[in-house]
Amino acid sequence: MKKFLFLALIACSSMATAQHIEVLDSNRSISIRGLSVVDNNIIWASGSRGQVALSTDGGKTFTWKTVAGYEKVDFRDIEAFDAKTAIIMGTASPAYILRTHDGGNTWDKVYENTDSSMFLDAMEFWNDMSGIVIGDPQQGRFFIGRTFDGGKSWQSIPESFRPIAAPGEACIAASGTNIRKLKKDEAVFISGGRESNLFVRDEKIKIPILQGKESTGANSIAIKKHKTMVVVGGDFNQPADNTGNAAISYDGGKNWIKPTTPPGGYRSCVEYIKGSRWITCGLTGVDISNDDGKNWKQISGTSFHVVRKAKKGSAVFLAGSGGRIARLVE
Repeated sequence: MKKFLFLALIACSSMATAQHIEVLDSNRSISIRGLSVVDNNIIWASGSRGQVALSTDGGKTFTWKTVAGYEKVDFRDIEAFDAKTAIIMGTASPAYILRTHDGGNTWDKVYENTDSSMFLDAMEFWNDMSGIVIGDPQQGRFFIGRTFDGGKSWQSIPESFRPIAAPGEACIAASGTNIRKLKKDEAVFISGGRESNLFVRDEKIKIPILQGKESTGANSIAIKKHKTMVVVGGDFNQPADNTGNAAISYDGGKNWIKPTTPPGGYRSCVEYIKGSRWITCGLTGVDISNDDGKNWKQISGTSFHVVRKAKKGSAVFLAGSGGRIARLVE
């Protein structure tokens, strides 16, 4: 009996320590909110002060570069296709989208908008050619732009086709994940602020997440097989408060429930890993769910803004303030 108990304790201890976060790069005076993991080896990151990082060896080493002429721009989202090709998005007016074809050595300006109300929040791509960008409301309607040539050019959709925003409703550019592909050539996005909604097709569906102030609402959405959706957020001015910081839908957003055990505080990003496993991160740490978002367990108290899984692979990486880049070890 004693031997059995001893082995059981070892097994439980091993399970508790199996998942952890390994920091790969840090100690830089920048904030990273853009992260794109092509495969288990190729990782791109983008952030403040015009900074972009690239690793081609699974995060063992990173090459950092400042995008010339954009030293003061905060690149809050990045979409990468391989070790040579990537697209970065600068948020506030003037809003920029840049594209590289040579691993970040040079960048082409493929979109610029100098409207004083312009603020881009996130990008999403269905494939190497077709993509979408979402921005805060202008004259009461969310900005949406499209590309059909791999990000070489972008066009805004006509104003009459843009979704209507309620007063005080906007997107939160926390991790580049408030818009996600749903099906072929179809995407959904979430909002925050005074109201927090899911926009899917022509529907606007209320999300049961903390809302009502500029600092509250949904920050990130992740989707599993077109149906299961997990949304995280909260109040970024109250990072330790887990009140209304997550919601789950198992029917494509029609109905929502709250987790039984929520994540450990405000969360800025959520990502689906595999099976029933999900990961979320924020200013107060990183949480894992093994039951499709019903219960979350904190595995790290380190702050991160964004977490992304490899598009072609199993690796999961995180990034945040201080130029911190890390990976999930299982």
